[in-house]
Amino acid sequence: MAQKTKVKRAELHAHLGSAVNPAVLWTIAHRQGIKLPTKDYWEFENMITLRPGKRNKNLTEMHNKFFYWTELIQSSPEAIEQSVHSVLCGGYRKCNLVLQELRFNPMFRNRNGEKDLDHIIMAAIWGMERAKLEFTQIKAGLILIMDRNLSFRQNEIILEKAIKYRRAGIVGIDLAGPENKSFNIKKYKPLFDMAKEAGLGITIHTGEVGTLEELRFVVQEIKPHRIGHGVLCVKDKKIMETIVKNNITLEICPSSNIYNSVVKNSGELRKILKTLLKNKIKFTINTDGSEMYDTSIYEEQEFLVKNRILSRREINISTRWAFDASFVK
Repeated sequence: MAQKTKVKRAELHAHLGSAVNPAVLWTIAHRQGIKLPTKDYWEFENMITLRPGKRNKNLTEMHNKFFYWTELIQSSPEAIEQSVHSVLCGGYRKCNLVLQELRFNPMFRNRNGEKDLDHIIMAAIWGMERAKLEFTQIKAGLILIMDRNLSFRQNEIILEKAIKYRRAGIVGIDLAGPENKSFNIKKYKPLFDMAKEAGLGITIHTGEVGTLEELRFVVQEIKPHRIGHGVLCVKDKKIMETIVKNNITLEICPSSNIYNSVVKNSGELRKILKTLLKNKIKFTINTDGSEMYDTSIYEEQEFLVKNRILSRREINISTRWAFDASFVK
């Protein structure tokens, strides 16, 4: 335990839908009277977590199987407050996460418009502030997520809310969600320009799966501060050069990428991270959601060292990059 809590750690890429302890979600669900598909807790836990030997075929399967239930359970002001509070406090207690950024999509927490977005966002902020009050060592911020499967106007509203609450604890804006053939990243450049002008941090899920076209446009034209995953950049020297030129930091999620079949195994992950280091691309180590993947920042770091993917020195460098790239100031 001393080793886990001795080193100060940071996490910049964690989804609220995959970061809350199943026992907490179980209690919230019953308190709200949500009808779950099982009355057995262990079946419920198995339903919303991944364990060794289990893998998703792709990101769409992951979203459909896991996030449906976690987002539904978190869809009330009371539920999201408790969820945010539990993640931030738990991260600090488990492995000395003194800097945490937590992201979520408020439109996936409002029961299709039944709940007011402002109430959802303010409850998340209050959950964060309670955690910081209880554990004064914690620095934290919230990132609102736009989604490829929402309409442009819905995503524009999410951005408007992020700007509205930027002084209250919303530190950034993200774009996520499974691939959608009708989605065009080029239409969203004006929204990201607005976010930058308002002083929000910009991170975008791209370069995780699919083609390089979207990733290329993002790094050349949108120029976000960070990229969620971005592992496909190693296939294109020019893209890697542009990432370095524009001082973009990648948010790497080792276990998540393996469980979701983004990378085949630890050997492929090693090649990717070594290529990033060779090309001077800065990256951070993250869980993507500690509870869904049954991990922690400490365990992710140990996994990388034990499998000779990164050295202790390289882990320490990536930790420093995380503190430097944080939107929390």
